[in-house]
Amino acid sequence: MQFFENNQAANNIYQRATSLSICKEFAEKHSGKIPTVDHQGSEQENRRRELLSVEVQAQQDKIIAEHGEEHFRKQTMQSFFNRVRKQINSDFDNKDHLYHHILGIEDACPAILDILSARAASVNQIKDLAASLSWLTVDLINLVNKPQYRKRADVQVTDAKLALSYIGLDNLKLVMPTFTLKHWLPTSTAPYGLMKRKLWNDSLSVALAAKALAKEQGLDEFSAFTSGMLSNIGRLAVTRCYLTTFSEMHKSDLREAFEKKDKRLHNILSKIEASEDLLLEQLSLRSAQLSADLVEQMHFKRLGITEVVFDLAYAETIEKMHPIAQIVAKAKTYVAFRALAKEDLINSDESKLFLSAANLTAAEITLLKKSDIDHIKLNFN
Repeated sequence: MQFFENNQAANNIYQRATSLSICKEFAEKHSGKIPTVDHQGSEQENRRRELLSVEVQAQQDKIIAEHGEEHFRKQTMQSFFNRVRKQINSDFDNKDHLYHHILGIEDACPAILDILSARAASVNQIKDLAASLSWLTVDLINLVNKPQYRKRADVQVTDAKLALSYIGLDNLKLVMPTFTLKHWLPTSTAPYGLMKRKLWNDSLSVALAAKALAKEQGLDEFSAFTSGMLSNIGRLAVTRCYLTTFSEMHKSDLREAFEKKDKRLHNILSKIEASEDLLLEQLSLRSAQLSADLVEQMHFKRLGITEVVFDLAYAETIEKMHPIAQIVAKAKTYVAFRALAKEDLINSDESKLFLSAANLTAAEITLLKKSDIDHIKLNFN
């Protein structure tokens, strides 16, 4: 977020929280010394690195003779990750590809959210749209058949349209953004086993914290909740894209080295692991901007959150943001602080600096501390 990038100390802490979402060991390793991201410098560096090509087989013996096996290993790894960076940069520049293929966003998803934001919204208006999404029908049916929500213990709902009627409009304003973002999560975040859960938990907590702050300030709770949820869509896109690209290119290079019977190269490639540093670089550089681009592609007509997500990405100060964007920024800051505090990765002075950077007041912090921002509470009468 731009307003953090203009505050180096706060930005270092925010990137530490981002590294924690990858894995705890990475955050501990880099605690207090996460480099800041310079957009222009990073782009220039990316272009420079993209000019580097993979060393061809004919050059390998010469490199080894002159510099030894270790130099060849480093050159091979650098070349591989340069190609990974080049590919994901290309994917990030193709917003349509990200939208439809990396995340697989169906048009019915934003259409349902748009309808729910209208004052005259009704369950009947979204039944056909919901029924067109096979994954959503399964989630809705499973939800209403949970013991705590079933109206009769001896009856199970099997029809998605009936499930929608049981859930009701007020509950759907929580359920739909939640199920939608959950569907867009990466299938796997291996080798970072806990990252998928962290991405989900952080998204839910930001959304619920934004909703709590909106209620306190008399602002639209649905817009705040949905903005908070979708503000993390860029992180999902970056994580999906990077891990998928790394895996596919790694497997391809290993297969090629095996087929060419290049044992030296195969041995080096087999030891290459996904780079936390490269993932952090891309999450820091791309996430907020991609969230804005992807939400813009949803073409909301009634749900006024596009400006909100753009402000989160580009506003230079929190004061210049849309009121709901300010709330979401505060929610993101509090959730990041809470995650760092839980792992003892932020001290008292840093906590004060970080929370004040988002203009979080003592009253707002107290409100969020006493609010349950980890669980959605549905009301089935």
